[in-house]
Amino acid sequence: MSERDRYKPVPQGRLSRLAALGQIAGGIASGMVADGLSRLAQGERPHLRDLLLTPSNARKAADQVSRMRGAAMKLGQMISLEPGEFLPPELQVIFSQLQSSAHFMPPGQLSACLSGAWGPDWRRHFSQFDMTPIAAASIGQVHKAVLASGRRVAVKVQYPGVSQSIDSDIDNVATFLRLSGLLPASFNIAPHLAEAKRQLREEADYLREAAEMRRFGTLLADDHRFIVPAPVEELLRPTVLPMDFVDGLPLERLTLAPQAQRDAAMTAISDLALRELFIFGHMQTDPNFANYLWRPEDGRIALLDFGAVRPVSPESAEAYRVLLRATLAGSGNAVRDSLIDMQYLSRAQTDRYGPILNDMISIVLDHVMKAPSGLVDFSDRGPLVAVRERAVPLFADRALWALPSPDKMFLQRKITGLALLGMKLRVRLPLAEMLKGHA
Repeated sequence: MSERDRYKPVPQGRLSRLAALGQIAGGIASGMVADGLSRLAQGERPHLRDLLLTPSNARKAADQVSRMRGAAMKLGQMISLEPGEFLPPELQVIFSQLQSSAHFMPPGQLSACLSGAWGPDWRRHFSQFDMTPIAAASIGQVHKAVLASGRRVAVKVQYPGVSQSIDSDIDNVATFLRLSGLLPASFNIAPHLAEAKRQLREEADYLREAAEMRRFGTLLADDHRFIVPAPVEELLRPTVLPMDFVDGLPLERLTLAPQAQRDAAMTAISDLALRELFIFGHMQTDPNFANYLWRPEDGRIALLDFGAVRPVSPESAEAYRVLLRATLAGSGNAVRDSLIDMQYLSRAQTDRYGPILNDMISIVLDHVMKAPSGLVDFSDRGPLVAVRERAVPLFADRALWALPSPDKMFLQRKITGLALLGMKLRVRLPLAEMLKGHA
């Protein structure tokens, strides 16, 4: 995508966003008809789900959703961070485009947003303001600027109409999920949709995000492994969040760093997640790699996004502590029982696939608890491949799927994301030792 092509106005009103969704539906429908006729001509009898979830249709949907931004794109990003059980691998690749393909607001729309927040003379607050974003995501884009005082800042500007479109966007995505057949018909996803709406409304409230930024700034004030930017209080608005600008490299650049630096960074990030879960009672649940920066000169990690911070319920924290203790004890039966209690597994699954599940749990326990020198090697994908191979019949048998509480699903998304980050960075961690500190 060229730089010029990335500038697309954000559809704001209900009708304009509905029209954008209509373009998605229309494009997919025409693709389904064409593909269906082609397959019928070849003597096939394709299923509706097979026609809906083609790579071509997914590419059309991903492109249009990236133009819409907002809740629809946020949900697409959540899907793309999952390990891949719900979508075929080829669609995972396409949906992963949503991690980095957000379009920019045109300068006129950006200026209107800033004028609405700070008044028509908003430029008087700055000696410099770069109108080209340094980052763009589902809810807003970020600009580099210098205040009149000389303070270097990053300014997060929310896309217009995003907060007002959350409910309708999620409802439309839910309709797509039901039509696609991705989820069993027996699933009651209403509580999860309600929770997703609530969390996205919170993420769209930049005053709340600034409060969480201050909270974590206090919690981590004495932990020199991390940098937490401070908000610019006098310019803070519900849809504009200015904060300290932090120099650093994208976290992915760590893949080129020596093993010791990769391990130290991942140890810090993992230790923070454990403290969030078991000590702070508040966790930043969005594992997107873009939420971090790495400073090679001192190894510190900058934490950039606090919109997805959510309280951890005591019940969920205790459930994960039970799972942690079962893991440290090396008890496959106790791990399985805790996963059932947390509703990551159903009784029906254990009844039908008991030996397979026991085998999967044993593979994970051996990898974590019997690691040479106590260091779990995340570059070794053998255990992951072995678990996924055994999981195929479980995920195919959708009628037996379990559905954890929304609270646990958001927490697990962060945990899964950190595991994927560890694999990407090829780190070695004393995982059992780290877990013992929270048992």
